[in-house]
Amino acid sequence: MRPFEPGLCSVTFRSMEPQKLIGLAAANGLSAIEWGGDIHVPPGDLVKARAVGAQTADAGLRVSSYGSYLFAPDFEFADVDAVLDTAEALNTRHIRVWAGSRKRPSADYRPNEREAATTALAKISESAAKRGMTIGLEYHPNSLTDNLVSSLQLANDLPFDNLFFYWQPAPGLPLEEALKEIAALGSRVCHLHVFAWLADASRLALCEHENYWRACIEAMPQSTWQSAAYTMLEFVKGDDLAQFEQDVATLKAILGRS
Repeated sequence: MRPFEPGLCSVTFRSMEPQKLIGLAAANGLSAIEWGGDIHVPPGDLVKARAVGAQTADAGLRVSSYGSYLFAPDFEFADVDAVLDTAEALNTRHIRVWAGSRKRPSADYRPNEREAATTALAKISESAAKRGMTIGLEYHPNSLTDNLVSSLQLANDLPFDNLFFYWQPAPGLPLEEALKEIAALGSRVCHLHVFAWLADASRLALCEHENYWRACIEAMPQSTWQSAAYTMLEFVKGDDLAQFEQDVATLKAILGRS
């Protein structure tokens, strides 16, 4: 099994202050946090980014990535610089970005629109590469990574050494389909976002999808990604702290950790 370490996406608890969230992650034996750019560490606020990065490190945790809300091609290039600067201030070399416009499914794109998005992603990748940084494309419904065919086209059109994919199943995705996605895209996958949702986006305890996630993680092939890889919990049933602790225990069991 490809090795993964347990982590947390800060968007799981958007209303929680960074210091409390760091304490929660450390107390539950997680290895890293992906800090979101929507609430916890806004792009361009380098003072806050440095403080949060230092607090994360002081707690014995790593910053796995900076979860930006760059939607390609809907941004100005000053936005890219702000995101890269913020990631550096957080002390991470990896940035999550979105393929396509916000909440737009891949089936809606005309060829010229898709080309514009791909060109924008290439420019982000090139800007990151100049700083020795990597990017990962969010794998998400209503984006250019909302199905395997569209994602594989992106992988083919963006053959950059520093461009990777996150992976997560669409809510309600059958295991057989999930394993097909993993087999086809897994060699370009950097991190996983882990949750248990039904097709209607209602949330479950992770233990109810333990066998599902175990099969997915065991099937994940070796990747061109060379750094530490994380399975990051993203959202919990009822935003409940006790449920979060139970989900952490389930994730550790899946990964074979005590």
